[in-house]
Amino acid sequence: MNKPLLIEIGVEELPAIPFLKELPNIEKKWSDILEKNRLLCDFDFYYTPRRLVLWHREFQVKQEDSVQEQFGAPVKIAFKDGEPTGAALGFAKKCGVSVDELDKIDQGRGEVLYFKKEVAGTDAKDLLNDMVNEFINSLNFGKSMRWASRTDTFIRPIRSLSMILGEEVVEGELFGVKSSNFSFAHRMVSYEPFTYNFAGDYFAKLDNNGVILYPEDRRSRILNQMKDIEQRHGVNIELDKELLEEVVAITEYPTALIGKFDEEFLELPEEVIVTSMKEHQRYFAVYKDGKLTNNFIVVSNSKTEDFGYIISGNEKVLRPRLADGMFFYKNDINNGLCNEGLKKLTFVEGLGSMYEKSQREAKIASFLADIFNVEQKDLVEKAVMLSKADLMSEMVFEFTELQGLMGYYYAKLAGEDKLVYTALKEQYLPDGEDSELPSNKFSSIIALSYKLDNLMGLFSVGKIPSGSKDPFGLRRAAAGIVKIAMEHELPVDLGKIIDALAASYPGLDKKQLVEFFNERLFKIFEVNPSVLKAVLGSGETDIFKISKKLCALNPVVQSDNFKEYTTTFKRVANIIKDVDINSELNVNDSLLEDAAEKELYSAFTTVTSKDYTCYEDELEALFALKPQLDNFFDNVFVNHEDEAIKTNRKNTIGLVYQEFRKIADIKEITI
Repeated sequence: MNKPLLIEIGVEELPAIPFLKELPNIEKKWSDILEKNRLLCDFDFYYTPRRLVLWHREFQVKQEDSVQEQFGAPVKIAFKDGEPTGAALGFAKKCGVSVDELDKIDQGRGEVLYFKKEVAGTDAKDLLNDMVNEFINSLNFGKSMRWASRTDTFIRPIRSLSMILGEEVVEGELFGVKSSNFSFAHRMVSYEPFTYNFAGDYFAKLDNNGVILYPEDRRSRILNQMKDIEQRHGVNIELDKELLEEVVAITEYPTALIGKFDEEFLELPEEVIVTSMKEHQRYFAVYKDGKLTNNFIVVSNSKTEDFGYIISGNEKVLRPRLADGMFFYKNDINNGLCNEGLKKLTFVEGLGSMYEKSQREAKIASFLADIFNVEQKDLVEKAVMLSKADLMSEMVFEFTELQGLMGYYYAKLAGEDKLVYTALKEQYLPDGEDSELPSNKFSSIIALSYKLDNLMGLFSVGKIPSGSKDPFGLRRAAAGIVKIAMEHELPVDLGKIIDALAASYPGLDKKQLVEFFNERLFKIFEVNPSVLKAVLGSGETDIFKISKKLCALNPVVQSDNFKEYTTTFKRVANIIKDVDINSELNVNDSLLEDAAEKELYSAFTTVTSKDYTCYEDELEALFALKPQLDNFFDNVFVNHEDEAIKTNRKNTIGLVYQEFRKIADIKEITI
């Protein structure tokens, strides 16, 4: 038999950000508890800032009856001379019966003791209280709090609990609050609780009391109101999705309103205004003809007919925020960009100050500028040494997320070269999965220097990611290096960079860092892992060349006829397994006796004598040696009694293998 089940947990206003972080896990946690209690069913989860609601249209009022089976020791061990041993007695005690009540069953390996009993299902209402308590205790919002005289904690105080099965209030208690059939209206409607008799009554009374329970309805209401504002005022509202979800989570009856601030504040950089409005006030930015206006959108949680005082109140609150921003901005401009203060700002223990970090980055940048043939080396050094200067600015002290960006504005106002101030803005790119990349080679050098110093420096002092922990974002840094190298086709050779700059990083284990970096490549490149392993087996550490080799090799491996090649090249690998493949292999023409080996060596020398403009052409030429290799294996006896001929034949095959290995170690490829 099924009945509707409504569970509402009333709370003080939930903080949006920690709640939204846990939100993706909430339904799964309740579903797991239902399954564990043999009451799994469909349900919906709804929330407002003051309530968590679990709604089950059809809920079993009782668990299904079940059969419990238990298996014991083999019969030949359980009984000796017809008498039960300790094994039998212990199993009977575990099952709660006498030895005589035990059965025997043969599972194919001889008889064992067996006991089966039917277990009557428990009434759901006898389980619900424990289930709800387990559910609430499973939620992880980060910080939690105590209230009143309680010693247990939750993110916010619990104010009510309702567990309504059909029309029955299920008894229970959560944080000292007993289950009842009352809930709370919107604060601007009433501070008094209202009662309800069943789920339908609950939903109707919420609507009548100013609470929009369904988050999708609140979201749609906000978006529709924003669209109406855009049409009425001829503007465009920047729809920040994270901010939208936040205002959905902190409102029960949202209303989008348009306000304005003084035009004088538009002198501030756009990002300062938008960040100040978003971070401090949860306002949306408003644009017209692609330019930021002195309007903003606030989403009110008020239930009123007159929003004038709410708009004016928000305008009044925003003004001092922007005034502070203007004060910081003008002070920073007057002070200019200066990196001397970085000498007192520690980067990481063991790696000195931010100034010393900038010096290390400058060495990397100079090295990369030579490799990338960038002529403006003086500007490269200047950009690096200015890149962290805005950390000392008042604006970045207030809004840390604007670091780099404020350096861009201040350097631009100071008349610095466009390459320099653009590089300051782009130095941290890419900073996310779908982030933009540095726009040019010059900016790429600054961005790469920052990431490479982080990797080499932090590895040198043992700050290495482990498991899911990566507090310094080194995995993201490695991925960023790969993306930049591929985007701008830059020869970023990690091995050479480490060798050239190792003196700046005492304690750095080159092998450990390269292995870490290579592990990230398996996450970045969407290819058969064995193909990447084969390319890395070539010893290549140039990121761009690795990507080019993969682009050339992967289509060949995915082709229908690659299986035909595998047999041939496995034979190649087997033939030379006792050959030092890293040594210089020589073939003596005069020792080539058989026509098949002469044909193979001739074809090989023809292939290797050519210059190839791409790996695709070189691979095609090498794979074209398959007929000659097959003919060689079919007609030539490699293990000749003459040691010189034997070595010569193995070296012939070894040379083919070596040439392939310049691109990829083919023996690593599995399909």
